[in-house]
This record gives sequence, C-alpha cells and structure tokens, in this order.
Amino acid sequence: MAGHSKWANIKRQKAVVDAKKGKTFTQLSRAIIVAARSGVPDPALNFQLRTAIDKAKAASIPNDNIERAIAKGAGTFGTDSANFEAIRYEGYGPGGVAILIEALTDNRNRTAADLRAAFSKNGGNLGETGCVSWMFDQKGVCIVQGVVNEEQLLEASLEGGAESYEMTEDEMSEVFTEIGNLETLSQTLKDKGFKVTDAELRWVPSNSVEVTDPEQARSLFKLIDTLEGLDDVQNVTANFEVAEELMSLSIS
Repeated sequence: MAGHSKWANIKRQKAVVDAKKGKTFTQLSRAIIVAARSGVPDPALNFQLRTAIDKAKAASIPNDNIERAIAKGAGTFGTDSANFEAIRYEGYGPGGVAILIEALTDNRNRTAADLRAAFSKNGGNLGETGCVSWMFDQKGVCIVQGVVNEEQLLEASLEGGAESYEMTEDEMSEVFTEIGNLETLSQTLKDKGFKVTDAELRWVPSNSVEVTDPEQARSLFKLIDTLEGLDDVQNVTANFEVAEELMSLSIS
C-alpha cells in the first residue's frame, strides 16, 4: 500500500502540470459527460456528476466548459453525438508489474491500438480481460487534507462506514470504503468538519511487485506516463512498490 500511495501522491503533483497541457481538461470533461449520461444531469441528485464537477473546478476548467460537458451528457448540446463508453484494459509492465487502465472512449479500436503501441514501445504488453484484475479490489477513497487529529479522523471514518485509512504526508489521509458507501463516507467526513478534497473509485492492489532496478523503474514510469498521456485514458493503476530514491525518476 505504501508504494501505491507514494505513486498516488506523485500523480497528484503531476496533475497540475498535466492540466496546463490540456490533458486533464479532456479527461475531466469526458468524465462529466459520462456521469451526466449515466444519471440525472443535476449534480445535486447525481453524486458521480457532482464529484466530476468538483474535480473539474479544482483543475480550473471554465464553467462554460463544464456546462457544455453536462449538456453533451444530457443530450441537449446541439448535434454532438459522441458516445463515450467506459472500458477497462489490462496488461503487464516491465518486471511483470500488473497495470489496469480505465478509459472513456468513442472508438474501441483506436484506443486498443494506442494502448498496444504504448505497451510494446515501453517494455510491456497489453493483455486479455481478466489477466491482472484479479490482483486488484475496487474501493471508494476519500482524500482528506489538513488532518491534525488522527483520533478524530478515525472516529469520523468509522461512523461513515470506512474500512481503513492511511496517513500519507502533509497532514493528508486516504480513507477507504466499499464503493457503494463512498457518498455516505464523504458526507460524514464533511459533516464532522474534515476537508474532503476528492472522492473517487480506485483499484487497490492486493499484492505488489518490488522494483529495485533503476532502469526498470525508469521504463515503468515512462510506460505509465505514456499511457496517461493518451486522451482516452482516465486512470492508470499498477501494483508496484519502489524505494523512495527511485521515485525521482518519475519526473526525469
């Protein structure tokens, strides 16, 4: 879990840079479209949509873009007919690291071809459905910042139906729960005065591969960066752990 959390922290730091490139804008706009289409297009009544909008605002996406994405999802935006669907892909990275990719795409063939090329060029291979997903469990995760009293966080988490929590760094915590309980947990933590900056579904590895070789780590980071750079890709999760000193390779 520690390696996963360190990588999650790196991803959050990188998100700021990605947003400037417009990458995050594309991802979050698609997430809003799908959320609005899968439920009512009213964030007050649609937790998935509300969460997607909160993420978009945190990434400084203009309100006009957000409203346009909601309209596209609701089918009220002109003649736009793009039909995005959520698909999960699976594969192996360097050293046998298991990788799950969540995508939103309007063209399955294009996405599969792009992913296959990314894997083959970076020492991995795209696998069949089910080849690595058995090593992951999907959980709801609330990101809580400004935690100064861990005991109070524990009490609030238990009241909200959490399964576990983990302190990461800079007074930040990740609180885990069953996917169907995410909205309840998020609201309970907020009601108790905690600052919930994100609520998301995440694949959590049940086992991990330790990466100690710098070249292997560099290849792995490059593969994940390449995958995350694809417009169709929403999230990339892997089951590796690396030493702290190798994490710097992820931004080199």
